[in-house]
Amino acid sequence: MARTYDMSSRSQKAAETTQNIIEATERLITETSLQEISLRSIARESGVTVQTVLRHMKSRDGCLHAVAERVSSRVEMQRGVSEPGNITEAISKLVEHYEEEGKLVLNLLAQEHSGDSFASVLTNEGRAYHLKWVERCFGPHLSGKSSEIFDGIVVATDIYTWKLLRLDLGRSIGTTNKVIVGMVRRILGAS
Repeated sequence: MARTYDMSSRSQKAAETTQNIIEATERLITETSLQEISLRSIARESGVTVQTVLRHMKSRDGCLHAVAERVSSRVEMQRGVSEPGNITEAISKLVEHYEEEGKLVLNLLAQEHSGDSFASVLTNEGRAYHLKWVERCFGPHLSGKSSEIFDGIVVATDIYTWKLLRLDLGRSIGTTNKVIVGMVRRILGAS
């Protein structure tokens, strides 16, 4: 019995260490350039040794991909649940997502042409996700409308619109929601 408990405790500790490494890598991706992220910096940020990082994640890319999976899962939980056609709910979930992930995404966008394939792959996947999200959430309002209307919704709901309102102009979350909902309704001609 004691041996079973030890194995369970050891497994739990290993899982906690893995999560700690992934969280530390995510902080680094949010705050620094990808070129500055090394096994050594991940280990330092995690409070473990490089050998521990390698044992848990296999490589630097393993750490980065684990963060990508974690963030993708959170994005889907936030943005994937809006009822198609419900503009207010969709924008609320979108702004909530940008509030939580916006700085990380903006940091990756700033590096997408730096030659680091991780940034370019993730930003391209993010754009593809956003287009599908617009199609799914606003599809009931887009039937029979021109591609310019679709593109207008993509622009109105883009992360740079959130950045301009929240980070550059210092608008509140509530005001940001209202402004984006208003833009989307005017573009769609919806009330």
